[in-house]
Amino acid sequence: MKIDRKGKVMLTDRDIRFLKQRGMDIEDVRFQIKILREGGRILNLKRPCALGDGIQRIDESRIDTLISRYEDAVCRGRCMKFVPASGAATRMFKSLMAYLKGEDGREEVEDFFKNIEKFAFYDDLLKVLERNSLDFRSLIQKRDYKTVLKFLLKEKGLGLSHLPKGLIKFHRYGNTARTPFEEHLLEAAYYVMDRDGNVQVHFTILKEHEGRIKRHIEEALKRFGEKAKFHVTFSFQAPSTDTVSMDLQGNLLRDEEGNLAFRPGGHGALLENLNSIGGDIVFIKNIDNVLSEDGWPHVARYKKTLGGILLEVQEEIHSYISKLNRGISGELLDQVTDFIKKRLNVIPASKIDELSLEKKREYLLNILNRPLRVCGMVKNVGEPGGGPFWIEEDDGSMSVQIVESAQINMEMPEQKRIWESSTHFNPVDIVCALRDMDGRSYDLRKFCDRYAWFVTIKSKDGVDIKAIERPGLWNGSMAYWNSVFVEVPSDTFSPVKKVLDLLRPLHQKKG
Repeated sequence: MKIDRKGKVMLTDRDIRFLKQRGMDIEDVRFQIKILREGGRILNLKRPCALGDGIQRIDESRIDTLISRYEDAVCRGRCMKFVPASGAATRMFKSLMAYLKGEDGREEVEDFFKNIEKFAFYDDLLKVLERNSLDFRSLIQKRDYKTVLKFLLKEKGLGLSHLPKGLIKFHRYGNTARTPFEEHLLEAAYYVMDRDGNVQVHFTILKEHEGRIKRHIEEALKRFGEKAKFHVTFSFQAPSTDTVSMDLQGNLLRDEEGNLAFRPGGHGALLENLNSIGGDIVFIKNIDNVLSEDGWPHVARYKKTLGGILLEVQEEIHSYISKLNRGISGELLDQVTDFIKKRLNVIPASKIDELSLEKKREYLLNILNRPLRVCGMVKNVGEPGGGPFWIEEDDGSMSVQIVESAQINMEMPEQKRIWESSTHFNPVDIVCALRDMDGRSYDLRKFCDRYAWFVTIKSKDGVDIKAIERPGLWNGSMAYWNSVFVEVPSDTFSPVKKVLDLLRPLHQKKG
């Protein structure tokens, strides 16, 4: 490692050769080092978004009209679903694993075994115990929970803690059960199927699980064939998006051979995947947020409604772009400014009033000509994650953003107060418009806040290190998109972060 006169870490010739072999951008890695040393961008929260102030409530009388608008687009094959699905099930079974290791977790383990017959993987557990000449009832009577958990979680049994979360059986239907991969496909048929029965779904997965996941989905499609013509594609988080890390003394972490050590770049790395699929209208939904089939018609109704709002706003944007391209007048510029404030939740910088008509036109066109997203927001009930806030920039402009706690300075009492007063939560219920008015795909990388990296303290081999993640996919990576936030019912959202979440009513089929 080299240190320049200003105390900055410099890459060695060997580092540069190694980075080129990995297909990594040298300047990008240098930028990562800068962020690790100096920190990412800290946002300035102005206030939380609220109903009527950054979040709109759906007018029930307009839902049918919005759905009709959306269905015209979906019938013409404009829509698809994008599901980040590389997450492992490790955290889902964290408390059970802790108990197995002799650590804490007794209370959750008791709840787990009290309700074990309600889990969709219960029958598989009985079978694997039987194959190993073990009787489940006898083990439970002896309270030998650890033996049962070993066959549930470890690779000698079902190995659930080693699987991608998308391969865990979530929901039971009579004598069958389905995984999130299967459920997302069938749910997608409710709102992205075109007039010819085609359903486009894209999953991002880990390369190491590719074979198993593809075989699983191929088997599922044999059973689902009569329901729709599913077109399933996959992509992987590119190694070139991995990130470096350093110890607390500022030394870059290296492997046993002395090469730079890398960590996955977080879900923000999936911006490259979203950018490359060539989608038009794209729904984004996490792999662990899918209800049992009883809830799909309700979910689809609001997905289509969000899609209708997206198309309505997109049409207005295109209309104003066309008008601005045909000519300028003070009246038109005022109309566009008002639209940007009220519909796109962007408050222009105060300097806009000092600009010439031509410069003001350019300024407004720059705001209009961006990717658009409509994000469902649910009432905040304490789920972990980010939420909707008004953000103020240095030039006085403001916009609505989805913000994570790592992006703000909690040591500032006023910022902490604003954070804690938030009324809504981001469930990752997003529909995006990824093409401009001429049908060309936006280069999404141009609308990312490149300074909005997450810098956190992690533990590696018992030692604290500084780790870094790319700007989050729906946080910094979409910072310069146009955003519309809409309240949706809380019962369209039921993530599975821990195994006991599967006991929630929305994951238990009625009857």
